[in-house]
Amino acid sequence: MSVASADDLLDVLVVGAGPAGLTAATYLARFHRRFVVVDAGKSRARWIPTSHNCPGFPHGIGGDALLDKLHAQAAGFDVRIEDGRIERLQRDGEAFVATAADGRTWRARFVLLATGVVDVMPAMDGLEVGIASHAVRLCAICDGYEASDTDIAVLAPVDVGIHHAAFLRSFSRTVAVVPSEAGEPSPECAEVAEQAGIELLPPALSMRCDEHGCEVETAAGTRRFDTLYPVLGSDAQSRLASELGAAVDDNAELVVDARMQTSVDGLYAIGDVVSALNQISVAMGHAAIAASALHGRLPANWREKQVDA
Repeated sequence: MSVASADDLLDVLVVGAGPAGLTAATYLARFHRRFVVVDAGKSRARWIPTSHNCPGFPHGIGGDALLDKLHAQAAGFDVRIEDGRIERLQRDGEAFVATAADGRTWRARFVLLATGVVDVMPAMDGLEVGIASHAVRLCAICDGYEASDTDIAVLAPVDVGIHHAAFLRSFSRTVAVVPSEAGEPSPECAEVAEQAGIELLPPALSMRCDEHGCEVETAAGTRRFDTLYPVLGSDAQSRLASELGAAVDDNAELVVDARMQTSVDGLYAIGDVVSALNQISVAMGHAAIAASALHGRLPANWREKQVDA
Protein backbone atom coordinates (compact mmCIF):
# COMPACT_ATOMS: atom_id res chain seq x y z
CA MET A 1 0.00 0.00 0.00
CA SER A 2 1.14 3.57 -0.61
CA VAL A 3 -0.33 5.02 2.59
CA ALA A 4 2.17 6.03 5.27
CA SER A 5 2.34 8.65 7.99
CA ALA A 6 4.94 11.39 7.96
CA ASP A 7 6.84 9.63 10.78
CA ASP A 8 7.31 6.33 8.91
CA LEU A 9 10.30 5.41 6.81
CA LEU A 10 8.91 5.32 3.29
CA ASP A 11 10.27 3.26 0.47
CA VAL A 12 10.05 6.27 -1.84
CA LEU A 13 9.07 9.92 -1.59
CA VAL A 14 7.73 11.25 -4.89
CA VAL A 15 7.94 15.04 -5.24
CA GLY A 16 5.54 16.40 -7.85
CA ALA A 17 2.23 15.21 -9.27
CA GLY A 18 2.37 16.10 -12.93
CA PRO A 19 2.22 13.42 -15.64
CA ALA A 20 5.62 12.02 -14.60
CA GLY A 21 4.98 11.91 -10.87
CA LEU A 22 1.47 10.48 -11.16
CA THR A 23 2.58 7.79 -13.60
CA ALA A 24 5.41 6.79 -11.25
CA ALA A 25 2.94 6.72 -8.36
CA THR A 26 0.67 4.27 -10.17
CA TYR A 27 3.63 2.00 -10.93
CA LEU A 28 4.90 2.10 -7.34
CA ALA A 29 1.42 1.39 -5.95
CA ARG A 30 1.09 -1.61 -8.25
CA PHE A 31 4.45 -2.83 -6.93
CA HIS A 32 2.92 -2.69 -3.40
CA ARG A 33 5.48 -0.11 -2.29
CA ARG A 34 5.07 2.31 0.61
CA PHE A 35 5.34 5.88 -0.59
CA VAL A 36 3.78 9.33 -0.53
CA VAL A 37 3.47 11.94 -3.28
CA VAL A 38 3.94 15.56 -2.18
CA ASP A 39 2.72 18.10 -4.70
CA ALA A 40 2.66 21.91 -4.83
CA GLY A 41 -0.13 21.92 -7.44
CA LYS A 42 1.77 23.80 -10.14
CA SER A 43 2.10 21.24 -12.93
CA ARG A 44 3.22 22.74 -16.23
CA ALA A 45 0.64 20.50 -17.92
CA ARG A 46 -2.14 22.81 -16.72
CA TRP A 47 -1.05 25.35 -19.34
CA ILE A 48 -2.03 22.94 -22.15
CA PRO A 49 -5.44 23.86 -23.63
CA THR A 50 -5.47 20.79 -25.91
CA SER A 51 -2.73 18.30 -26.75
CA HIS A 52 -3.04 16.32 -29.96
CA ASN A 53 0.21 14.36 -29.70
CA CYS A 54 -0.42 12.65 -26.35
CA PRO A 55 -0.76 8.93 -27.20
CA GLY A 56 -4.19 7.40 -26.82
CA PHE A 57 -6.32 10.52 -27.31
CA PRO A 58 -7.20 10.74 -31.01
CA HIS A 59 -9.36 13.84 -30.49
CA GLY A 60 -6.86 15.54 -28.18
CA ILE A 61 -6.96 16.20 -24.46
CA GLY A 62 -6.44 19.26 -22.29
CA GLY A 63 -3.80 19.38 -19.60
CA ASP A 64 -6.31 19.62 -16.75
CA ALA A 65 -8.33 16.71 -18.14
CA LEU A 66 -5.20 14.57 -18.51
CA LEU A 67 -4.15 15.30 -14.94
CA ASP A 68 -7.66 14.45 -13.73
CA LYS A 69 -7.44 11.05 -15.44
CA LEU A 70 -3.99 10.39 -14.00
CA HIS A 71 -5.20 11.36 -10.53
CA ALA A 72 -8.19 9.05 -10.88
CA GLN A 73 -5.98 6.19 -12.00
CA ALA A 74 -3.63 6.71 -9.04
CA ALA A 75 -6.58 6.98 -6.64
CA GLY A 76 -7.76 3.58 -7.83
CA PHE A 77 -4.61 2.14 -6.24
CA ASP A 78 -4.93 4.13 -3.00
CA VAL A 79 -2.10 6.50 -3.79
CA ARG A 80 -1.72 9.14 -1.10
CA ILE A 81 -1.05 12.66 -2.38
CA GLU A 82 -0.17 15.38 0.13
CA ASP A 83 -0.51 19.06 -0.73
CA GLY A 84 2.70 20.92 0.01
CA ARG A 85 5.94 22.31 -1.29
CA ILE A 86 9.18 20.58 -0.32
CA GLU A 87 11.69 23.27 0.64
CA ARG A 88 14.61 21.18 1.84
CA LEU A 89 16.02 17.74 1.12
CA GLN A 90 18.75 16.29 3.33
CA ARG A 91 20.59 13.06 3.94
CA ASP A 92 20.08 11.28 7.26
CA GLY A 93 22.28 8.21 7.27
CA GLU A 94 20.86 5.80 4.70
CA ALA A 95 17.65 7.81 4.32
CA PHE A 96 16.54 11.14 2.91
CA VAL A 97 14.59 13.69 4.95
CA ALA A 98 12.31 16.10 3.11
CA THR A 99 10.90 19.17 4.84
CA ALA A 100 7.87 21.06 3.56
CA ALA A 101 7.31 24.80 3.82
CA ASP A 102 4.88 24.23 6.71
CA GLY A 103 7.38 22.13 8.68
CA ARG A 104 6.07 18.66 7.87
CA THR A 105 8.78 16.06 7.25
CA TRP A 106 9.03 12.74 5.47
CA ARG A 107 11.81 10.14 5.66
CA ALA A 108 12.39 7.81 2.73
CA ARG A 109 14.95 5.33 1.48
CA PHE A 110 14.75 6.88 -1.99
CA VAL A 111 13.47 10.14 -3.46
CA LEU A 112 11.98 10.56 -6.92
CA LEU A 113 11.87 14.17 -8.13
CA ALA A 114 9.20 15.06 -10.70
CA THR A 115 9.37 18.79 -10.07
CA GLY A 116 9.38 19.96 -13.69
CA VAL A 117 10.26 23.39 -15.02
CA VAL A 118 8.60 26.81 -14.91
CA ASP A 119 8.31 28.56 -18.26
CA VAL A 120 9.44 32.18 -18.51
CA MET A 121 6.41 33.98 -19.90
CA PRO A 122 6.42 37.30 -21.79
CA ALA A 123 4.96 40.45 -20.26
CA MET A 124 1.97 41.09 -22.48
CA ASP A 125 -1.73 41.85 -22.37
CA GLY A 126 -4.02 38.90 -23.01
CA LEU A 127 -1.44 36.15 -22.40
CA GLU A 128 -3.84 33.70 -20.75
CA VAL A 129 -6.54 34.40 -23.37
CA GLY A 130 -3.94 33.80 -26.08
CA ILE A 131 -2.86 30.48 -24.59
CA ALA A 132 -6.44 29.29 -24.13
CA SER A 133 -7.31 30.14 -27.74
CA HIS A 134 -4.04 28.75 -29.21
CA ALA A 135 -2.94 32.19 -30.40
CA VAL A 136 0.02 31.71 -28.04
CA ARG A 137 1.67 28.31 -28.19
CA LEU A 138 4.42 27.06 -25.91
CA CYS A 139 5.76 23.91 -27.58
CA ALA A 140 6.48 23.67 -31.29
CA ILE A 141 7.12 19.91 -31.08
CA CYS A 142 3.74 19.45 -29.39
CA ASP A 143 1.57 21.63 -31.58
CA GLY A 144 3.48 22.91 -34.60
CA TYR A 145 1.13 20.79 -36.70
CA GLU A 146 -1.87 22.80 -35.46
CA ALA A 147 -0.08 26.00 -36.51
CA SER A 148 0.40 24.76 -40.07
CA ASP A 149 0.04 27.46 -42.74
CA THR A 150 -0.55 30.25 -40.24
CA ASP A 151 1.47 33.46 -39.87
CA ILE A 152 3.87 32.62 -37.04
CA ALA A 153 6.10 34.83 -34.89
CA VAL A 154 8.80 33.52 -32.56
CA LEU A 155 9.64 35.74 -29.59
CA ALA A 156 13.13 34.90 -28.33
CA PRO A 157 16.75 36.03 -28.22
CA VAL A 158 17.62 36.35 -31.89
CA ASP A 159 19.80 33.25 -32.39
CA VAL A 160 17.46 31.07 -30.31
CA GLY A 161 14.53 32.47 -32.26
CA ILE A 162 16.12 31.64 -35.61
CA HIS A 163 16.71 28.03 -34.57
CA HIS A 164 13.08 27.66 -33.47
CA ALA A 165 11.80 29.47 -36.54
CA ALA A 166 13.77 27.10 -38.78
CA PHE A 167 12.05 24.18 -37.04
CA LEU A 168 8.65 25.83 -37.57
CA ARG A 169 9.31 26.28 -41.29
CA SER A 170 8.28 22.63 -41.60
CA PHE A 171 4.77 23.82 -40.74
CA SER A 172 4.44 27.25 -42.33
CA ARG A 173 6.12 29.28 -45.06
CA THR A 174 5.64 32.55 -43.13
CA VAL A 175 7.68 32.57 -39.94
CA ALA A 176 9.21 35.71 -38.41
CA VAL A 177 11.55 36.22 -35.47
CA VAL A 178 10.78 39.03 -33.03
CA PRO A 179 13.88 39.44 -30.85
CA SER A 180 13.15 39.69 -27.15
CA GLU A 181 16.26 41.83 -26.71
CA ALA A 182 18.58 43.93 -28.83
CA GLY A 183 21.39 42.18 -30.69
CA GLU A 184 22.52 40.95 -34.07
CA PRO A 185 22.33 37.29 -35.15
CA SER A 186 25.51 35.29 -35.41
CA PRO A 187 26.77 34.81 -39.00
CA GLU A 188 25.72 31.15 -38.87
CA CYS A 189 22.19 31.96 -37.73
CA ALA A 190 21.87 34.83 -40.21
CA GLU A 191 22.67 32.35 -42.97
CA VAL A 192 20.05 29.91 -41.66
CA ALA A 193 17.46 32.71 -41.63
CA GLU A 194 18.29 33.68 -45.19
CA GLN A 195 18.18 30.11 -46.49
CA ALA A 196 14.89 29.34 -44.72
CA GLY A 197 13.23 32.62 -45.67
CA ILE A 198 12.77 33.66 -42.05
CA GLU A 199 11.93 37.33 -41.57
CA LEU A 200 13.92 39.14 -38.86
CA LEU A 201 12.01 41.99 -37.21
CA PRO A 202 13.26 44.61 -34.75
CA PRO A 203 12.85 43.86 -31.03
CA ALA A 204 9.33 43.93 -29.63
CA LEU A 205 8.19 47.19 -28.03
CA SER A 206 4.80 45.88 -26.92
CA MET A 207 2.55 42.89 -27.51
CA ARG A 208 -1.05 41.96 -26.91
CA CYS A 209 -3.15 38.95 -27.74
CA ASP A 210 -6.79 38.09 -28.09
CA GLU A 211 -8.59 34.92 -29.11
CA HIS A 212 -7.82 35.58 -32.79
CA GLY A 213 -4.09 36.26 -32.72
CA CYS A 214 -1.31 38.47 -31.41
CA GLU A 215 -0.32 42.01 -32.26
CA VAL A 216 3.37 42.91 -32.02
CA GLU A 217 4.67 46.47 -32.12
CA THR A 218 8.26 47.05 -33.20
CA ALA A 219 10.24 50.01 -34.53
CA ALA A 220 9.16 48.90 -38.01
CA GLY A 221 5.47 49.19 -37.17
CA THR A 222 2.70 46.94 -35.89
CA ARG A 223 2.22 43.41 -37.19
CA ARG A 224 -0.49 40.89 -36.45
CA PHE A 225 0.26 37.17 -36.32
CA ASP A 226 -2.01 34.17 -36.08
CA THR A 227 0.38 32.36 -33.74
CA LEU A 228 3.05 33.51 -31.31
CA TYR A 229 5.67 31.15 -29.87
CA PRO A 230 7.49 32.72 -26.91
CA VAL A 231 10.83 30.95 -26.39
CA LEU A 232 12.25 32.75 -23.38
CA GLY A 233 13.63 29.77 -21.53
CA SER A 234 12.50 27.99 -18.40
CA ASP A 235 13.59 27.56 -14.81
CA ALA A 236 14.32 23.93 -13.98
CA GLN A 237 13.05 23.08 -10.51
CA SER A 238 16.24 21.22 -9.64
CA ARG A 239 17.36 23.09 -6.51
CA LEU A 240 16.52 20.28 -4.07
CA ALA A 241 18.84 17.95 -5.96
CA SER A 242 21.60 20.42 -6.79
CA GLU A 243 21.90 21.38 -3.11
CA LEU A 244 22.77 17.72 -2.47
CA GLY A 245 25.44 17.90 -5.17
CA ALA A 246 23.50 16.40 -8.09
CA ALA A 247 24.97 17.17 -11.51
CA VAL A 248 23.05 19.53 -13.78
CA ASP A 249 23.50 20.65 -17.40
CA ASP A 250 23.87 24.19 -18.71
CA ASN A 251 20.11 24.72 -18.29
CA ALA A 252 20.19 23.56 -14.65
CA GLU A 253 18.32 20.39 -15.65
CA LEU A 254 19.33 17.21 -13.86
CA VAL A 255 21.69 14.73 -15.48
CA VAL A 256 20.54 11.13 -14.94
CA ASP A 257 21.68 7.66 -15.91
CA ALA A 258 19.78 5.03 -17.88
CA ARG A 259 17.69 4.20 -14.81
CA MET A 260 16.88 7.85 -14.09
CA GLN A 261 19.21 8.14 -11.09
CA THR A 262 21.01 11.43 -10.58
CA SER A 263 24.67 11.59 -9.60
CA VAL A 264 23.51 11.36 -5.95
CA ASP A 265 22.94 7.73 -5.00
CA GLY A 266 19.30 7.07 -4.20
CA LEU A 267 18.03 10.31 -5.72
CA TYR A 268 16.08 9.84 -8.95
CA ALA A 269 14.50 12.37 -11.30
CA ILE A 270 11.97 12.17 -14.13
CA GLY A 271 10.08 14.43 -16.50
CA ASP A 272 10.92 17.97 -17.57
CA VAL A 273 13.38 18.57 -14.70
CA VAL A 274 15.66 16.03 -16.41
CA SER A 275 18.05 16.92 -19.23
CA ALA A 276 15.97 15.35 -22.01
CA LEU A 277 13.17 16.06 -24.48
CA ASN A 278 10.29 17.75 -22.65
CA GLN A 279 7.26 15.74 -23.74
CA ILE A 280 4.45 14.06 -21.78
CA SER A 281 5.15 10.72 -23.45
CA VAL A 282 8.83 10.98 -22.51
CA ALA A 283 7.96 11.89 -18.91
CA MET A 284 5.72 8.84 -18.61
CA GLY A 285 8.49 6.65 -19.99
CA HIS A 286 10.89 8.13 -17.43
CA ALA A 287 8.37 7.26 -14.72
CA ALA A 288 8.10 3.62 -15.77
CA ILE A 289 11.90 3.25 -15.89
CA ALA A 290 12.50 4.93 -12.53
CA ALA A 291 9.70 3.14 -10.67
CA SER A 292 10.87 -0.24 -11.96
CA ALA A 293 14.48 0.55 -11.02
CA LEU A 294 13.43 1.63 -7.52
CA HIS A 295 11.35 -1.50 -7.01
CA GLY A 296 14.39 -3.57 -7.93
CA ARG A 297 16.65 -1.75 -5.44
CA LEU A 298 14.25 -1.81 -2.50
CA PRO A 299 14.16 -4.68 -0.01
CA ALA A 300 12.07 -7.60 -1.23
CA ASN A 301 8.38 -7.29 -0.37
CA TRP A 302 7.35 -10.89 -1.03
CA ARG A 303 3.68 -11.54 -0.49
CA GLU A 304 2.62 -13.91 2.25
CA LYS A 305 0.28 -16.75 1.33
CA GLN A 306 -3.31 -15.69 1.72
CA VAL A 307 -5.31 -17.92 4.07
CA ASP A 308 -9.08 -18.03 3.74
CA ALA A 309 -10.90 -17.23 6.95
